[in-house]
Amino acid sequence: MEYNKIHLHSLLITLCFVFMVGSTLAQKSYYKKEMYIGLNGGMAASTVNFNPKVSQSFLIGYTGGLVFRQISQKSLGFQAELNYMQRGWQESDGNYSRQLNFIELPIMTHFNFGKKFRFFFNIGPKLGYLISENVLLNNQQTSTSVQHTTLIQNKFDYGFALGTGFYMNIIGQVIQLEARGNYSMSDIFSNAKRDYFDNSNPMYASVNFAWLMQMK
Repeated sequence: MEYNKIHLHSLLITLCFVFMVGSTLAQKSYYKKEMYIGLNGGMAASTVNFNPKVSQSFLIGYTGGLVFRQISQKSLGFQAELNYMQRGWQESDGNYSRQLNFIELPIMTHFNFGKKFRFFFNIGPKLGYLISENVLLNNQQTSTSVQHTTLIQNKFDYGFALGTGFYMNIIGQVIQLEARGNYSMSDIFSNAKRDYFDNSNPMYASVNFAWLMQMK
């Protein structure tokens, strides 16, 4: 598992490098800039990668927030967001689920292809912070399982995001649909040698609708 963790951290460093290179290229371009600001919202399906394993089904939650996008070179730019995200886990036996409410800041390189109608990819690192947690269902009041009896110990979250979708530019306004996968490299529970879980990192996918306005 430590071997996998090292490789995942290497992947995050690579993604950060891709973002920095993309941003540098965008800044050096003479392409007429496009800048957008707007709102996004959608649904997320989440689990937690527990080791030792905890059998789970997807927990459904909401996500939404603010979007800023700048395209400084043909087909290349960057996108930053400030989102509220509901995630967590739901156990397969139907007896326990917990919702984790995060504020997230993805900062991604944006690639697009087309003119008025465009396909796009977003990729880059994300940061997050847990603002609250709620036990949605607990039919095992006497359970001694660590994930049932322990509050979240690590509120800071970091990882990477990869999204793809399409949008239409209609008289300076963008209507957009995106599917995105998110992988957290931080654990929600302590993973020292004396602790029960070696891993407890969240994973989730979302489908988002966005409306953006082009800034002159």
